[in-house]
Amino acid sequence: MAESNYFASNSRRHWIWKNMNSVGEKVKRYSGLAWRTAVKVGKEDPRRVVHSLKVGLALTLVSLLYLIKPLFRGIGQNAMSAVLTVVVVMEFTVGATLGKGLNRGLGTLLAGSLAFLVEYIADIAGRVFQAVFIGAAVFVLGATTTYVRFIPHIKKNYDYGVMIFLLTFNLITVSSYRVDNVWEIAKDRIATIAIGGGLCLVMSLLVFPNWSGEDLHNSTISKLEGLANSIEACVVRYFHDSENQETQDDSTEDLIYKGYKAVLDSRAKDETLALQASWEPRWSRYWHRIPWRQYTKVGTTLRQFSYTVVALHGCLLSEIQTPGSIRALYKDSCIKLAEEVSKALRELANSIRDKRQFSPQVLSDNLNEALQNLNDDLKSQPQLFLGSKKFGGTTHPEEDTKVSFSSVRGDCSSMFEYKSKEHSGEMSMEGHTKVLKPLMSKIAMTSLEFSEALPFAAFTSMLVEMVAKLDHVIDAVEDLAKLSRFREFRDEDEIVVTCERPKVANNDLPSYALD
Repeated sequence: MAESNYFASNSRRHWIWKNMNSVGEKVKRYSGLAWRTAVKVGKEDPRRVVHSLKVGLALTLVSLLYLIKPLFRGIGQNAMSAVLTVVVVMEFTVGATLGKGLNRGLGTLLAGSLAFLVEYIADIAGRVFQAVFIGAAVFVLGATTTYVRFIPHIKKNYDYGVMIFLLTFNLITVSSYRVDNVWEIAKDRIATIAIGGGLCLVMSLLVFPNWSGEDLHNSTISKLEGLANSIEACVVRYFHDSENQETQDDSTEDLIYKGYKAVLDSRAKDETLALQASWEPRWSRYWHRIPWRQYTKVGTTLRQFSYTVVALHGCLLSEIQTPGSIRALYKDSCIKLAEEVSKALRELANSIRDKRQFSPQVLSDNLNEALQNLNDDLKSQPQLFLGSKKFGGTTHPEEDTKVSFSSVRGDCSSMFEYKSKEHSGEMSMEGHTKVLKPLMSKIAMTSLEFSEALPFAAFTSMLVEMVAKLDHVIDAVEDLAKLSRFREFRDEDEIVVTCERPKVANNDLPSYALD
């Protein structure tokens, strides 16, 4: 009996020790993961660390209202409203803080004023009338205010202020029925909100401020440059894969994908930043309000443009590809056109960054020349799109067309005849096997002669469509430059475009991609 208890005790200790080791390993692993995540977030944007310290300092200062006895006597229990105001109002950017602070302050003032009016009317008659009138006022204001929040303009710009209005009105109005001196409650609440909101504004405006307008400005530049990199990487990858189909470069694929994904996902962010920037006291060099809404229009145009980049990337990932021998004939003109489009996007980015206008004529001239070169190359080899298997032979293009289409038409007629027999029951299972496989193989091989050139036709058509949509991007940026009163472009100004090539892991890229 003693021996069995000894073994049971040892087994229990072994189980506990094993689980403790397992728990310790998990704690160590998750602690390391949490630390790496925290470091990564700080490295992505060091301003996050500064903002966290600012919020901590603001909370410490506002907590003195509750911790220091003389201040607590002056403010009372409502000192916690100042702490809550700092927690709720202080946002990452100045525009967001100003928007929330002004909404909270305005909502509190309006609610306090209306609550005192309701209390004054309710005190005219007896106690019963006061209760009924307060209940009716709460119902009417609650229903009306909630309905107003559904209005798009109110919901987008003043939803937080309307919510604070409703909360403050109910707090003061309902409290007035049981509290004799409701003015003290309203005064302390307004004072604490003013203290908390004022501290938030001081910390946001004067201590390492983060501007929403600046974030929107830099985001627009980044999107233009990202699309430029994506286009260049896509075209380089397309012609590089035509020479080496075994090569798969994940870094280039990520560069292509991230370039247009950042643009497609930017709508909500752009609208939020533009709304926040409209609250900020930011002015241009001519003491003119910066048209932040025009930045969102540029973003909308860029999203329309990025759809062509998505389609271009789709051509790259297509299961059916044009042979490399055909693609190589047009690689120089396609690369040149893609380079000119990328240069134009980078020039637009530089003009926004430097707050200067650009010369649309210079951009259009270079693009037209590159587009004409591609058009000439396509016209020089029209037989390529009539069947690549006949390319290089002595057959005339018109004969290729007749052979291909007549064969397809005859095979399709055979297929219809076969289907009619199958449905009528005239075709046996053995005949089904003998007829179907050769017929399908013949149709597939005949169709491939014409269809294998179609993926490249789609690729070049997307390049041409990209040039057409680039005009809309140029117009949007030009409107932004005029409304923002960017300095005018002078003839002596030299257009310098930083052409950062997409980083491809392989060192044996074809020379045309590096010229």
